[in-house]
Amino acid sequence: MTNLILFGPPGAGKGTQAKIIEETYSIPQLSTGDMLRAAVAEKTELGKQAEKIMKSGGLVSDDLIVGMIKDRISKSDCTNGFILDGFPRTNAQADALDQMLQENDSKIDAVIEIKVNDEFIVERICNRFTCSDCGTGYNAKTQTPTKDGVCDKCGGTNFSHREDDNKDTVSERLKTYHRQTAPVLPYYKEKNLHNEVNGMADINEVTSQIKDIINTIK
Repeated sequence: MTNLILFGPPGAGKGTQAKIIEETYSIPQLSTGDMLRAAVAEKTELGKQAEKIMKSGGLVSDDLIVGMIKDRISKSDCTNGFILDGFPRTNAQADALDQMLQENDSKIDAVIEIKVNDEFIVERICNRFTCSDCGTGYNAKTQTPTKDGVCDKCGGTNFSHREDDNKDTVSERLKTYHRQTAPVLPYYKEKNLHNEVNGMADINEVTSQIKDIINTIK
């Protein structure tokens, strides 16, 4: 079993790498946002509590989120482990997660930080666009379709660019990451779980670095 946490600013490539890890090691990527929506839709006990809180304009507590993670990792597709992306965001959440896993005879095996500088992130995000038909992502500077204007995957010709993928918005998102999320990393460094990969390298090279880390703990 391999339990991972992926860290990195928005646009670092966490989603791309998580998908590759999923396919290679048969461990699912878990998003707290997806878990919340699923719990509410399935009307689980935790989902009902979360829905009530959100409808009143409140914030879902750490205990509730950790409870949802506990329910999610008990499912059969997490037999080989899981990848957490976007959680924990605070030291309190990291501690609560550790306690829950310990109570279930489990633990985090590695925290992988995809290190990318802010200037690189801004350029990457501001130049990305997506096939409107199948969702395949591209980048005007680094990953354009083989045939100009035609999606490599589905042959579609409709592309879109997110309105919030602009310099000002991306810069604010990066400030939020550095202020709120990055400070959690020392928590895992103290536990000798922190690993760093060069997210500015070629996608295949980043994947190779991550696989080397995972293979040392399997």
